[in-house]
Amino acid sequence: QVQLVESGGGLVQAGGSLRLSCAASGSIFSIYVMGWYRQAPGKQRELVATITNIGSTNYADSVKGRFTISRDNAKNTVALQMNSLRLEDTAVYYCNVRAKSSWSGPLGDYWGQGTQVTVSS
Repeated sequence: QVQLVESGGGLVQAGGSLRLSCAASGSIFSIYVMGWYRQAPGKQRELVATITNIGSTNYADSVKGRFTISRDNAKNTVALQMNSLRLEDTAVYYCNVRAKSSWSGPLGDYWGQGTQVTVSS
């Protein structure tokens, strides 16, 4: 099993910045993809950004140029730097990791508990 602990959410004014962090621990053989998703009230959970174990990144169109995802493979951490925040970025942000606990084991999909990001005008 893999446990994820998120930190860094909070309240920020529009145009401001926040940095989210997520640390993975537990029975980890290899982490393949790390990412961030978000869910606003009344909406479905959506992808924000992902990063593979070789550093390939993918961003939602709505955050391109404003958000940057990064990871530290040695520490099993992933971060999301969010700049130029907008009201519509308000949501609960979830860390997601796709990892194996052993060489022959299945690829698991793990989620953090979520951290609230609120952007005010």
